[in-house]
Amino acid sequence: MQQVRNYYAILGVPKNATSEEVKKSFRKLARQYHPDVNPGDKTAEEKFKDINEAYNILCDQTKRAEYDLRLFGKGKRRPPQRRDTIPRNGNGSTSNYRQDYDFWKFKDFSPGSTKRAKVVNPSRPGRRDVEAKLNLPLEKAYRGGRERIRLEDGRSLEVEMPPGMIDGQKIRLKGQGLEGGDLYLKITLAGHPFFELQGTDIFCRIPVTPSEAILGEAIEIPTIDGLVKMKVPKGVRGGQRLRLANKGYPDGNGSRGDQLVEIQIAIPLEISEEELELYQKIREKETFNPRQN
Repeated sequence: MQQVRNYYAILGVPKNATSEEVKKSFRKLARQYHPDVNPGDKTAEEKFKDINEAYNILCDQTKRAEYDLRLFGKGKRRPPQRRDTIPRNGNGSTSNYRQDYDFWKFKDFSPGSTKRAKVVNPSRPGRRDVEAKLNLPLEKAYRGGRERIRLEDGRSLEVEMPPGMIDGQKIRLKGQGLEGGDLYLKITLAGHPFFELQGTDIFCRIPVTPSEAILGEAIEIPTIDGLVKMKVPKGVRGGQRLRLANKGYPDGNGSRGDQLVEIQIAIPLEISEEELELYQKIREKETFNPRQN
């Protein structure tokens, strides 16, 4: 019998956790295990994937209700049964092989859909193409590469994924459907704790100190490619957006969007006596009055 993974334990929340509690825990763990924070750490990378997988289910009320039936339902609903197998080599062990893939635009894609698998245009009697969802972190969808995925029927497949995948895109795995049909993986992008995808632009918020905002400063900015230096101009305002050209997401035609950086002026929670004295001197000399008009 296929064992159901405990997504509540993965996110560290009780089974009656609210949506806000689930989201809060996801953001905390995602920051802790993010690949940019743990470069080269495979354990952290796998944990990050598990966190995204758990959040994708528990943040959707319909998916969560179905999942709860499987986890706590005491036989009310059985998980899907395995219908086909992975190709095996001569000694009976699972073989490693590259999957052939095609790219498809899914015009009627709906992020709110709760369908897990469906028959797609059977081409001959007995052969059935099936469709499954694959939820990916933004960085993995951007970089592509080889990925081992777990299907709901219990199978584990190794897939060579292209870079720059987008929401709704499909990858075809030949012969991995039912009775020799094909398996179509429909890509969805998981929520990110820092970046927000806006078309091909990537949006983020960056805090700066009051002195950095007034005097200007070159600071390090996280991008999907890693850290880069960005010049904060003198007198930058809170809420002002700066643009990093060609640091956004690929558009599929060889170009990229930009990264949009919204400036937030952060006030320190604690301040030394010396800093306080300096701020007091500035206050005595400053002529700017933001409430004048």
